[in-house]
Amino acid sequence: MIRCYITDRRTLPPGVSILDIIAKSGADWVQIREKDLPARDLFDRASAAVATGAKIIVNSRMDVAVAAGAAGVHLPAGSPAPDRWRTIAPPGFLIGVSCHEIDEVRTAAAHGADYVVFGPVFAPRSKSTALDPRGLDRLEQAARSVSIPVLALGGITNENIGACIDRGAAGIAAISLFQNQS
Repeated sequence: MIRCYITDRRTLPPGVSILDIIAKSGADWVQIREKDLPARDLFDRASAAVATGAKIIVNSRMDVAVAAGAAGVHLPAGSPAPDRWRTIAPPGFLIGVSCHEIDEVRTAAAHGADYVVFGPVFAPRSKSTALDPRGLDRLEQAARSVSIPVLALGGITNENIGACIDRGAAGIAAISLFQNQS
């Protein structure tokens, strides 16, 4: 099971850093998702995270991910297709995509994504969204529709991880699950 910690420095508990969470979380992957940071600040944070030895994936910024030596990039829904980015990606570089519909999951896989994050499966705990929860049935449909890993996102708790895995998810991606355990 893949456990992916998605960072959000604005919701960290007082006195806790992203590097603290990485060290304590047990996450297999860490998605640096700090959309409001300038490129240089994002590069500095990603480089520091890479230095921990964790598998780091940078959200949205291929240039920063490659420059920082990250393991991959995560693309928001509606981004240029993964196969477009693959032409400039280093060998072994992961490219993931956020998906909210089963058709998006299939399209991402068909265009070379290495994995997708599907959700929200449940109502998110760390932020509000206009998207209705997709539920476990749609998560299962998404996971069964492709051969690449599908990670469940949105409202993930220790209590519902098992249900996501039972429905075919290869793992989970979460913010508050990891940040609230420190």
